[in-house]
This record gives sequence, structure tokens and C-alpha cells, in this order.
Amino acid sequence: MRKNISSGSYLEDPIGFSRAVRICNIIAVSGTAPIPDEKFTGSLESVYDQTKLCLEITKKSIEEAGGKITDTLRTRIMLTDISKWKEAARAHGEFFGSIKPACTFVEVKGFIDPSWLVETEADCYVVE
Repeated sequence: MRKNISSGSYLEDPIGFSRAVRICNIIAVSGTAPIPDEKFTGSLESVYDQTKLCLEITKKSIEEAGGKITDTLRTRIMLTDISKWKEAARAHGEFFGSIKPACTFVEVKGFIDPSWLVETEADCYVVE
């Protein structure tokens, strides 16, 4: 069983990827950038704001794949400036503070869009 999940990102088709893929009980959420949908009205100026949006997109993708955020077993937070890790950690804690998945924070040189300060990834195992 394979289920591809789209977030509607303008990059999915040209790159050839899905926001998330579920095969059997595993859900893999690909690198998720702070790309708002047309209904978004918040700010994206800070690492905190961008991380929060990335994790909201991730949560929605997990749910569309038939999982729950509590099924998350690993997250990855990629930042262009590791000195801002506490801002990303605050947003991560709001989503995962009680779940406590394995988590990695790393600094990267940059992303496709230079305005992105963070991207996130997540892996889940759905217990049915």
C-alpha cells in the first residue's frame, strides 16, 4: 500500500516529490519549507514563525496520510543559522514536547529560496 500526500507546493511537480509518502505503517514527511497556502495570514519573519508553519504543514500531511502527530518517531530541523536553534526548538517543543521524538538540529548552507530560514522532516510509524 502506497499513498502519496501533496501539500500543493509549487515545487512538487518540477522536482518530482510528495510532501509525504505512506507505505504500510511508515509515513515519511519530506523536507518541509515555510511555504504558506493562500489562507495563511501570519508572519514568516522569524525562525520561530517559519518553524511553526513547517510543523503545521507536517502535522497536516501526517493526518492526511492516516497518522497522528503522536506517531512521530524522528524529526530533523535544518537551519541556515544554528545560533537561532532556540527559536526553532520553541516551536518544535509546542508540537512535540510531550511526544519527544528522536530529533536532530543541523546547520545548512542554504535552501532553494534564500528567504527560508528552516526546513523540517519527520518520520512516523502508525500503530493500528
